[in-house]
Amino acid sequence: MRPRHGRWPLAAAATLAAVMVGGCASLMPVRHAAPPPPPARHTADNGDLAAAMLMAKTFQDMQRLVQAAPAEQAEILAAARDAFQRTPRGDAQLRYALLLATPGHPARNPTMAQVLLRELAAQPETLLPIERAVVLVELAQLDRELGLQQDNEQLRADSLREDQQHNATAQRRLQAQIDENAKLRKQLQAAQAKLDAVATIERNLTDRKTGTEGRPP
Repeated sequence: MRPRHGRWPLAAAATLAAVMVGGCASLMPVRHAAPPPPPARHTADNGDLAAAMLMAKTFQDMQRLVQAAPAEQAEILAAARDAFQRTPRGDAQLRYALLLATPGHPARNPTMAQVLLRELAAQPETLLPIERAVVLVELAQLDRELGLQQDNEQLRADSLREDQQHNATAQRRLQAQIDENAKLRKQLQAAQAKLDAVATIERNLTDRKTGTEGRPP
């Protein structure tokens, strides 16, 4: 008996097509999945961003250190010092050095800041590029400042030494003049004594002559 409406040829054709497609698919080589794309941000980029944010925070603290009251200034510097003592390297050392180098607060210590920055400059591998740039710029400024300060101190020392030498020379000249005056005074006194002695002799001779002439023959 034939099926109604002639639908069985369509069903059979669909089944046959599915089997053929499945068979062809089983004969095709298997393709592995493509590797996932790299992340949008690399670790180095994240490190640079974190370093830039830390530098920005440090610069803000440097401004606060200048404008704050003495108690807050001491608190800011103490926190940076404690962090440096816990981790004496890298960004903690850089932050502490920058705060020590900041002018306008009583605890400023440019010499110590210079030492810390030179240690960092000697180990550039411990810093990120932005940190190395800050170290070099700040260190150059401190070198210039402390160099000028040393030159001024040397000039003052030279001037003081020259003044002392001039004073010593003037003192020697004055003493020599005093000694010369004393010598001349003694010579004058000796000459006066001789003149007095001569005058006494002459007076005695005159008196004796007068007395002899006044006697009766």
